[in-house]
Amino acid sequence: MISATNKTLIRQINDCFYQLAGKPLYAPRVAAPGAAAPGVATPGVAAPGAIEVHEWLHEEAPYGILAHNTAADPHFIYANNHALTAFKYTPAEILSVPSRLSASEEDRPERQRMLEIVLRDGIVYNYSGPRVDKYGGRFTIYDGVVWQLRHADGAVWGQAALFWTEEKVRPEWFRPL
Repeated sequence: MISATNKTLIRQINDCFYQLAGKPLYAPRVAAPGAAAPGVATPGVAAPGAIEVHEWLHEEAPYGILAHNTAADPHFIYANNHALTAFKYTPAEILSVPSRLSASEEDRPERQRMLEIVLRDGIVYNYSGPRVDKYGGRFTIYDGVVWQLRHADGAVWGQAALFWTEEKVRPEWFRPL
């Protein structure tokens, strides 16, 4: 079950992605908040067992979603289940991790260059690169999308990333711009 805090964060992350990309985060046909599940005739009534889109993004998405804040040394503020598995942290642990530690020391300059492009342009597509997990194990992220998180007034409150941990053909519903 997704906590109220994580549900709020993933909703805000999804809203910011929509503002920049013109579409919500990539998901198969799952029920929108308060809407009927696919194939259900009764408007506003979800089918038994239907999963709401933000819950799906948090719990079942086959790709990672991470976000960090705007502190001088940004820390993670959100990670979905796929990201937690990839980085091998518990939900509580990842909230104390500076996001720079997601890359090895030698890979941090490239990661920082990409984040500066996001700050300038708002969004970056097709980012791939090496990362390190909690134990120092290396893995690669593929087809990443990194975007700015902004409040309605334009104030930046963080950056978010979507990434895949396998280099393979993506599901039919995954159609990056």
